[in-house]
Amino acid sequence: MLNGKINSILRVSGTSIVDGSGHTVILKGAALGGHMNMENFISGFSGHERQHRAALLKVLGKEKYDVFFDSFLDYFFTRADAHYFASLGLNCVRIPFNYAHFEDDFNPGVYLEKGFQLLDRVVEHCTAEGLYVVLDLHAVPGGQNQDWHSDSGISEALFWRFREFQDRAINLWVEIAKRYKGNPYVAGYNPLNEPADPEHKRLIKFYERIEAAIRSVDPDHILFLDGNTYSMDFRQFTAILPNCVYSMHDYSSMGFPSQEQYAGTVEHKTKLRKSFERKVEFMRKQKVPIWNGEFGPVYEFKSQKGHEEVNEKRYALLEEQLAIYAESGVSWSIWLYKDIGYQGMLHVSPESAWFKLLGPFMEKKARLGVDFWGRDDKEVAHIYAPVKQHFEDVVPKEHWNKKYPSPLWDMGRHIDRVLRECLLSEYLCFEMAEYFRGKTEDELRELAASFKFENCVQRGELNVILEKDAIKH
Repeated sequence: MLNGKINSILRVSGTSIVDGSGHTVILKGAALGGHMNMENFISGFSGHERQHRAALLKVLGKEKYDVFFDSFLDYFFTRADAHYFASLGLNCVRIPFNYAHFEDDFNPGVYLEKGFQLLDRVVEHCTAEGLYVVLDLHAVPGGQNQDWHSDSGISEALFWRFREFQDRAINLWVEIAKRYKGNPYVAGYNPLNEPADPEHKRLIKFYERIEAAIRSVDPDHILFLDGNTYSMDFRQFTAILPNCVYSMHDYSSMGFPSQEQYAGTVEHKTKLRKSFERKVEFMRKQKVPIWNGEFGPVYEFKSQKGHEEVNEKRYALLEEQLAIYAESGVSWSIWLYKDIGYQGMLHVSPESAWFKLLGPFMEKKARLGVDFWGRDDKEVAHIYAPVKQHFEDVVPKEHWNKKYPSPLWDMGRHIDRVLRECLLSEYLCFEMAEYFRGKTEDELRELAASFKFENCVQRGELNVILEKDAIKH
């Protein structure tokens, strides 16, 4: 930096990310999930973003629909958010976005200026506060993985089956790179979030193609390349591409409901370190920088019994992970900055218009276990148990774990994914939309304003931990 301003584009040098003067830069920050790529557990809707939007459009009509979503996108991240973020000593915001902001499926290749204006506004807020940004394509045509956050609406990643989808993603990145080339506040481009290619090799070929395409218009910015199978598997990666940082995601099962809880024991600390080292083995071998693009526990709501004890364990888990990253100078981006209360550094107030209107729906959704990232399924597991038993009875045992991504997902996980997280969630989209019926434009703006910085609650314990790490290291 020069006089508090970023004056040079970052680049890769050996195992480090460096600025124009050759000084090492460790990126530390959070992702702006839920904004330009909406996710069910972040804002409280069910299913996939495209389903949520379609249901609201039908209930509200185009004019009110635009009022609500324009307000939501405007309020979710403002200069006040960027200022607060920088005040903690953090230096980088990862900006996830959905391709649908930039391109219509019925008119592919014709780019929507409104999407670029929205992205520009977020980048400008960060620039004004001296923050780097990583531009992250979180959802591509066809979906690059089987989960809700790729917004495919189904449980199959069609992106890997159709060259047309891959070509569209590459062409979009060329357009993005044309617009941001030379911008020193852009730390780099994250071309594909959490890819899940069942054959593993198509991802490698895609990276080779997209690296060449982006470099043809922007030879300078770093590319942040996620590993396969949700950024955790680099076994098929055999070579490195120039000026690229390889990205892993390091969620720990000990930070989630219905799992063994972190207790700070030698065994648990060893488990965390082994998991991390397995994911970064490729980076160690190739002697390239490491970026942990996502990690972080899920916290209990204050309304849940025993939340204080549970959350203390999860804060301790986070501190141990940060200590591991500090040993190797790992750059990281925690998931996430803002939500309704599961993981965010900020969360929507329980006294907000959002919770007053949608609280009953969100509680019902949590009880039904339709969000994988939300509460556990203990209240409905008995309903799905006979279905799972039926599958085990009729599917030969040697085939139980052949469906990708196994062993990450067992057969029961696939059943939950299709029945609850896809089918039931889609039906619940219609129910949520009805809560908006008859709302005036002012009421819709008030609902959207629940996500404004000044109306949100800061998760103090989490932010103190992040601030200490940002200052200490």
